[in-house]
Amino acid sequence: MTEVQAAIVAAVVAALGGFVMPALVRVLPEPDARPDDELSEHERAEGPKEPYAVLADHAWFAPTAMVVSGVAGGLVGWAVGWSWLLVGLVPLVPVVVALGVIDLRTRLLPSRIVLPATAVMVALAAVHAGLVAEWSDLGRGLLALVVGRSFYWLLWFVHSAGMGFGDVRLAALLGLVLGYLGWPQFVVGMYAGFLVLAVPGVLLALVRWRASYLRAQYPFGPFMAVGALIGILVGERVLVGFV
Repeated sequence: MTEVQAAIVAAVVAALGGFVMPALVRVLPEPDARPDDELSEHERAEGPKEPYAVLADHAWFAPTAMVVSGVAGGLVGWAVGWSWLLVGLVPLVPVVVALGVIDLRTRLLPSRIVLPATAVMVALAAVHAGLVAEWSDLGRGLLALVVGRSFYWLLWFVHSAGMGFGDVRLAALLGLVLGYLGWPQFVVGMYAGFLVLAVPGVLLALVRWRASYLRAQYPFGPFMAVGALIGILVGERVLVGFV
């Protein structure tokens, strides 16, 4: 019953967090406008970015974030069980959900959210390692942060047109969390995002016989978030005995 109870509590807390996320998005400062000659052809075709305040005022935002955060939070609670880890993981869920919504609508992952969230998670991981777990857990999480960020930085450097630097920052945050939980969670969580992105594109290309779906650019933040959730849920089962 402990997993069920943890799932219920985590779902409720995460859902409440999701409900207030529009208030956070509403006060985000707008990024500086870029000159037209610095924009890609795809960015010009999309037109101006939707203002954060307008995004936050959409009637669907709060209930959608609430439902998605509640479901994701419940799954995290079920996977982790009653643990002090939930103190950091559950509040992070609606934050990542909000980032996913922002990325879907604006193709941006605001550093004003990602960087403070990363700093808070590092602090919480240090407290947890010092009081409950082992310092080696913190070391593993920090190493995973560096590895995840470096890998995504390399992808961004090689193909910046297909990946934004916000994905690099988000990889550091998710890498820290997944690595702190364990290397299996990290490996599966970081890799699963690419599979989650690739499978729908391949299916659409096969169903509609249009190769353009394979070349289309999609905001990657939501897929990274889903991949991280998969890593938390099944990473240890998938990579049994991985060290």
